[in-house]
Amino acid sequence: MSVSDSNPLPDGKAEQPPVVVKKYANRRLYNTESSSYITLDSLAGMIRIGRDFVVYDAKTGEDITRGVLTQIIVEEESKGRAMLPTAFLRQIIGFYGDSLQQFVPSYLEQAMSSFATQQEQMRTAMQQTMGNLFPGMKDIGRQNVEMMERAMSLFTPFYRSGLPTPLNGEAPAPQPPDPPSGEMVALQHEIDTLRQQLAAARTEALKAELLKTEAPARTGKKAAEKTPEA
Repeated sequence: MSVSDSNPLPDGKAEQPPVVVKKYANRRLYNTESSSYITLDSLAGMIRIGRDFVVYDAKTGEDITRGVLTQIIVEEESKGRAMLPTAFLRQIIGFYGDSLQQFVPSYLEQAMSSFATQQEQMRTAMQQTMGNLFPGMKDIGRQNVEMMERAMSLFTPFYRSGLPTPLNGEAPAPQPPDPPSGEMVALQHEIDTLRQQLAAARTEALKAELLKTEAPARTGKKAAEKTPEA
């Protein structure tokens, strides 16, 4: 299928006629639909969104779409987006003038058309493969909630998950606390021990500060006692 043939737009939109682009002697490209000058990058963007175009020489009216498409490929390759292997390019050049040259265009067209048809199947297969390797975001969120529930039940003995949410703004009826588990008793003992150690350290620090404050006063008192009266 040539570039001048109409292509369906994505998302099920109706087919549109190809955009007519005129190329002037100064190599400027003029989009007759938007009444503005465009670049090769603009044409490449049109191809990516499925919008067809045809390029004519502004002076002679000759269809030069093929040459412009070739220029777009050269531009893309020069930007570091190399997609055509060197061996493939050598083979294509080697077919020019060969007896098989007339069969190459139809073969390449069918191959690319088949590849384009299989793109959606490839994307679907890739998504399914990734879905099997990694759980969905919904499952991850559920696992995180369950982990938080377990953590809160360890640190807060009065925490109860799944309490009904009041709809009338009134506070829910008080629930009797669950008896502390063995893990909670051990945890509370460790907390009490840490509090005692902190209190003892605070007391020692206060004593040290008092000693530093009283030391100069004692030194001055002793010096006054040793000084003879006049």
